[in-house]
Amino acid sequence: MRIEIARLKKERITKEIKKIHKESYEIYGSPKITELLNKNSEKISQKYVYSIMKENNLKSKYIKPYIQTTVSHDFSDKLKNLLNRHYNPTKPNVAWCTDITYIWTYDDGFVYLISVMDYIQDQ
Repeated sequence: MRIEIARLKKERITKEIKKIHKESYEIYGSPKITELLNKNSEKISQKYVYSIMKENNLKSKYIKPYIQTTVSHDFSDKLKNLLNRHYNPTKPNVAWCTDITYIWTYDDGFVYLISVMDYIQDQ
């Protein structure tokens, strides 16, 4: 009799967990489902919800936040051609040249090499 009551309670809770999981588009995991069930006067632990979810192969989906990697602006009005194709400056610290490249290494993976040089031709 007592086992039958426990089984019926577990079936009822399993149905509620599946319902909440489906309504959340399979995003909610055991902590949030436990919180919702406890708000609905169902006093159960997160560990119990987790075990039911594991038995029924219910997993929460992690939604990776969108990260904008490139900020595209129109720099045409801000950037000015200061050299005007005069690549032979007469004194140091007037024009600089930079370059960046990456090199594959077995120990560290990709490492970046950045060079910065003064554009003066005397050197």
